[in-house]
Amino acid sequence: MRRRVAGSLIAAALLLPLAGCGDGGAGSGADAGTKVTVLAAASLTDVFEKAGAAYEKSHPGTDVAFSFAGSQELVAQVRQGVPGDVLVTADTATMESLEGRTGEPVVIARNRLTIATAPGNPHRITGLKDLSKSGLKVVLAAPEVPAGRYSRTILDRAGAQVRPVSLEPSVRAVLSKVELGEADAGLVYVTDATAAGDKVATVAVPDAQNAIASYPAATLDGSANGRAAAAFVAWLRSAEARKLLTAAGFETPASP
Repeated sequence: MRRRVAGSLIAAALLLPLAGCGDGGAGSGADAGTKVTVLAAASLTDVFEKAGAAYEKSHPGTDVAFSFAGSQELVAQVRQGVPGDVLVTADTATMESLEGRTGEPVVIARNRLTIATAPGNPHRITGLKDLSKSGLKVVLAAPEVPAGRYSRTILDRAGAQVRPVSLEPSVRAVLSKVELGEADAGLVYVTDATAAGDKVATVAVPDAQNAIASYPAATLDGSANGRAAAAFVAWLRSAEARKLLTAAGFETPASP
């Protein structure tokens, strides 16, 4: 019995260095077994789901999870200590409100607004001023939402006096109201209208009246996976990511 116990102890001792080498090999991989949580603006939902799948394919062992909401909600989550590794907002002002809590932001995409209406545009809306028509049910994003600020800016620029029937917490909520027939029209991003397909019709806003939305991405200082978070932010400016963003209707900055 003593010989058997001694033999087992010797075998275990011999295996310990091998186990240590195995752990070191896994840890030395490109963040193998790492989960990156990305807090992202609601208007990025469709394209980021594709981007996440593409990133995981090219980075085996890394799992990308997304939490989508209005940019102002994401900022509130960060301030409340909700765990996250990367933040992507729909405007620079919202990102800048977290100065001291993030890494250096980089703009990964740009967007523009368009008017979304019911299919066929039954109210014959031709431009921003038509959104002032009496009896027309218009929905906008709330003023604290980037899309809401952009909307108010371009409506004021066009001299359109619009009284929305509701102010929504995200641009996706605005789109949903139009899709469901609960609103006659709403201001959404071009990319949201593109993703909706034939569920809505669109009326283009001329460049001279439009606003450019910039999407900055940054690592969060509270991240438990800083290296993996930085790698994902860097990838968002890669040729592969730009191709996905462009296909979704976003404008992208030049390659770094």
